[in-house]
Parts: sequence; structure tokens; C-alpha cells
Amino acid sequence: MLKRNAVLAFVLAVLAVPVLAHGAPRGEAKATVAGKAVSVDYGRPSLAGRDMLGKAEVGKPWRMGADAPTTLKTDADLAFGPVAVPKGTYVLTATKTAEDAWVMNVAMQGSDKPQEVPLTVSKLPESVETLTIDLRGDKNKGEFEMKWGTLSLKAGFTGK
Repeated sequence: MLKRNAVLAFVLAVLAVPVLAHGAPRGEAKATVAGKAVSVDYGRPSLAGRDMLGKAEVGKPWRMGADAPTTLKTDADLAFGPVAVPKGTYVLTATKTAEDAWVMNVAMQGSDKPQEVPLTVSKLPESVETLTIDLRGDKNKGEFEMKWGTLSLKAGFTGK
């Protein structure tokens, strides 16, 4: 019986290694804006008792997720206010610019010169344990929202 339990424990441990090696699960947010697809692919880390956005350093870009880079893929030309984001694939990061201010950095894949999109910061009524990104679209308008811990970071956009 002891040998059987040891074999079972070994098999379970071996099966768990690939799951642990992949890190945080991936998430995807999707919307249709101006009749075209817009999506964000991102890693979904958990807080696990930490306040990750609260610990972010002012002026230092944060990778906005875990493991592989967070990417925005858009078949529509987008505009976040005056910031134009032509159709294509982009890497997203975020930078805390002051204690209560953030921008989303939008960089064409392979480029190190991001455009900065101001984010509206608000407090959530309840803490969100796992990083969540939502995209909402309605006709030619859309909204990006990232929620983690007690913070919500949002940016509206239009598409054509």
C-alpha cells in the first residue's frame, strides 16, 4: 500500500510540473469596434496577498500581466483621444506617472518607442484577485479596462 501511494504521489507530481512551468494562465479580451475585431492577449497573475499596482514605481514601465508580453491586435484603426493606433499588433505596458495616475504604453511590435495613453484611475468596491482586462465595443466606440486589486484603469477609444 505504501509503495502504491508513493507511485501515485510521484505520478501526480510529474503531471503537475508542466502546469507549474507555464506560469500564470492566459486571458483574452475581445470586442468589435467599427465592425472590426480588437483583442488583448495577456497573462493573468494573482495577487496572492500582494498589492502589485500599489508597489509599482513611478516612472518605471510595468509589463501589464505575466509571462509573455501583453499584446493588442486590432483590425480597426483606433484613436485613444489624440493618440492614433493604426490597425496592427502592439505590445502594451503601463507606467505609473504619479501616486494616482497611470498611462498605457502602446508600442508597435519590435519598436521601443511607445505612445502614451492616459488612463482613468478609480477604486473598485471589492478587490479583484486575478488581473482582468476587459474590452467593450459598441458601434464605433470602445473601452479598455484593466482591474487588479482595488484599482480600475480605463481608457475610451474610437475605431474606424
